[in-house]
Amino acid sequence: MAASLVTMKKTPKASPSAAAKRKVSRSKAAPAARQASTPSARLAALAPKREASGSDAGAHAKATIRRLKSQLAAAQARIDELEASADTDFLLGILNRRGFERELNRSVAYIRRYHASGALIVLDVDRLKPINDAFGHAAGDAVLKAVVAALSRHVRSSDLLGRLGGDEFALLLWNLSENDARAKAASLEETIDRLTFTFRGRTISAGASAGVAILGPHADAGTALEQADSAMYVRKALRRQQAS
Repeated sequence: MAASLVTMKKTPKASPSAAAKRKVSRSKAAPAARQASTPSARLAALAPKREASGSDAGAHAKATIRRLKSQLAAAQARIDELEASADTDFLLGILNRRGFERELNRSVAYIRRYHASGALIVLDVDRLKPINDAFGHAAGDAVLKAVVAALSRHVRSSDLLGRLGGDEFALLLWNLSENDARAKAASLEETIDRLTFTFRGRTISAGASAGVAILGPHADAGTALEQADSAMYVRKALRRQQAS
């Protein structure tokens, strides 16, 4: 019987030097893998994301600050507008009594401190009530607007004009002597006396009476207003006598 020959293919063994190299490679890779799984490594991996998140938060905070500043500026502007309207006569667009008295007190403080001078004129529009009664308040408002326009043309930008109430006005004129102030008051009376109005086909006039108080180094705002107001009523009575 013929003997069957079986050829066995043997797998060559790795050389000792190659096996040693693989062992060393595995020993070096193991610590690196363990290091990558530590908490510090995980935090390091997340650091860029946190940095990006912090940058977004900073931008959002800046945007919020800008928005709040804008809202604050708008609120302050509204406050200033309301304060101005509280000191302004709605119909005539000049200082009301509150606003005029505030400015008068400031001006008197300046006059007393720096020994400046000025004159306070209180002016009352004549015959406004009969005009309101005969033609309505719209006619009376038209007269008041015309009076304010006339007064504004005859005062300087540094002077003050205000409505004390109803048909009574006040003017603070700077650097006038007593004679000049009285001449100015008379000129304002004549200016308003010359105004004419036509309502329902009728031409009418108003008129005005003015009283003066001089503001000097010892002036007091409240006292000056009382003096000018009293002088105005004296002047009004005199004009009525002259007209009768």
